[in-house]
Amino acid sequence: MKKLMIALAVGTGVALGSMAAHAKLPAPPPKTDAEKAADAAKAAAAKAKAAELGAKYQDKAVANYRKTKSMMAPAPASMSGKK
Repeated sequence: MKKLMIALAVGTGVALGSMAAHAKLPAPPPKTDAEKAADAAKAAAAKAKAAELGAKYQDKAVANYRKTKSMMAPAPASMSGKK
């Protein structure tokens, strides 16, 4: 009897859980003009910051390339394919 009650409790819990997973949430309220402007400003700031960081790391990569390029020995003429 105890096992039957446990099985029924587990079954009920699974059924309720699956019903809750399929429930629809209400639609969010429409955004006001101020909220839309704030979101646009935030997106523009994030885009500008990403561009700034991209340029910074690109400059860093170029500097590293130029530094290591000067350290590399030139390839022998037989390896370069030119005669």
